[in-house]
Amino acid sequence: MVSRIRIALDGPAGSGKSTVAKGVAHKLNYIYIDTGAMYRAVTLKALENNIPVDDAEMLTRMMEDTEIVLRYERHGNESVMHVFLDGRDVSEAIRGLEVTANVSPVAAVAGVRQALVSMQRKMAEQGGVVMDGRDIGTVVLPQAELKVFLTASVAERGRRRWLELREKQMEVDLAEIIAQIEKRDDYDSHREVDPLRQADDAILVDTTEMSKEEVIDYIVKLALERGARIEPSSVDA
Repeated sequence: MVSRIRIALDGPAGSGKSTVAKGVAHKLNYIYIDTGAMYRAVTLKALENNIPVDDAEMLTRMMEDTEIVLRYERHGNESVMHVFLDGRDVSEAIRGLEVTANVSPVAAVAGVRQALVSMQRKMAEQGGVVMDGRDIGTVVLPQAELKVFLTASVAERGRRRWLELREKQMEVDLAEIIAQIEKRDDYDSHREVDPLRQADDAILVDTTEMSKEEVIDYIVKLALERGARIEPSSVDA
């Protein structure tokens, strides 16, 4: 019986992957690996260096000299993740609208994906991780003991993203957010390299009518059924 399993959460933009993954990791005392943040960090570096987000050759070359580190700090009962890009904390910068608008083409570059997938697999070698993204169960961790594909209606995903941005004091149009999500769904599902799709052995969970807590509790239940156990507290990445 495996006790430190690998949990892969996939799904489209706005399906709640990051929020749910953090919650599951917290309940199990597992490490949460935010792969989306890693792609955002690469996108930020490309933008800052005026590298076209669709220039595969330049982006692939850039990855040869790129270091991304995820570090966790304990704040009360929560673990807060910090993203370091080449030694600089970019945790806030990677959440900006410009990065959000440009991350999909960057994430579609084979050279970028190969470099980050290698980093992500190394992070998950010892188990006890929850990793979310768009190709975790199909490409990054195909042998994960638990795979879940989260989804929700486009309208609900747009509403969630809109509320998230409003909480950060960002005034955005809901219709525009929904249009961005629809565009990203189409792009991610039809890109040539590692397109978004549900793994054959993944459990589909539609979160449209579920609360965050209900989704987290359900996935924790699935993990325990697969032999996971709650680990002693650890925040080391």
